[in-house]
Amino acid sequence: MAFYCSRLLGLFLLCSSSSVVGYVRAQFLSPDFYNSSCPGLVSIVQAEMRREVAAESRMGASVLRLFYHDCFVNGCDASVLLDDTQAFAGEKNAGPNARSLRGYDVIDGIKAKVEATCAAIVSCADILALAALEGTVLLGGPSWRVQLGRRDATTASQSAANRELPSPSATLNDLISLFVSKGFSAQEMTALSGAHTLGSARCVNFRSHVYGDADVDPAFAAKRLRNCPAVTGFGDDNWEPLDAQSPAGFDTAYYQNLMLRQGLLRSDQELFNGGSQDSVVKMYSSNAAAFRNDFAAAMEKMAAMSPLTWPNGQIRLNCRRVN
Repeated sequence: MAFYCSRLLGLFLLCSSSSVVGYVRAQFLSPDFYNSSCPGLVSIVQAEMRREVAAESRMGASVLRLFYHDCFVNGCDASVLLDDTQAFAGEKNAGPNARSLRGYDVIDGIKAKVEATCAAIVSCADILALAALEGTVLLGGPSWRVQLGRRDATTASQSAANRELPSPSATLNDLISLFVSKGFSAQEMTALSGAHTLGSARCVNFRSHVYGDADVDPAFAAKRLRNCPAVTGFGDDNWEPLDAQSPAGFDTAYYQNLMLRQGLLRSDQELFNGGSQDSVVKMYSSNAAAFRNDFAAAMEKMAAMSPLTWPNGQIRLNCRRVN
């Protein structure tokens, strides 16, 4: 990999300087990173995601969520894909992920196809980034530029996942503080939350909201409760769509639902509850172009969070374990 430094700077020895390393790392990421080494990469990811989403439309949302949960914990480094080992407790069984995060087998399948064509070249982190984009587009969402050249983590942190991923019961202040700590504005947070126009949530994550909060539309709550018993431990894994209007389509209905007091999670309804994001929710609810543009820009920004690049990390041959 040393040729990257020499090509960029002409003087490989300069790569030992911390400031130059930072510059070089930034240059590693490019949409064209695999054009020569694995020219069929994007086509493989697209074909596999088309097959998966055709079989189950919800999988597009699941892979998008998988990518988000990866990036928010130590950057977009595929650490969320690692199984537990004796050396570390992985992120899969962290509170926000256990029994709800899915799509691991989809990434495994894509990785196997990529390895068969371009062995030991493409990182799991880049495959996940491309799959999240394709899953969103297949469900009618916008496209964004995917920078490539990430490498894969060799460890994971369950404690960081528990600490750094938002709770479904988070308040607006909690959400804003968390996203600001990751470099996002409050409006970018509200745009990214629009991903909940897709996908579903478990009863255990919305039970307290639909049973106990005054800011929920009663008719909406009554319908949700048919599939979510009041007693903890019963029906915990029953699912309801985050956007009951159009659960498999990327649109502005999520924001319209919030204005009708029909946010499934407490953290959703907090975006429209007399606070600073009410005006943003109103704007996105009626301006699909603004939502799509802002969502795509925020996703591109999220994908650039703390990228792990050479000489750090590795190209994992199996996304579930280190080499």
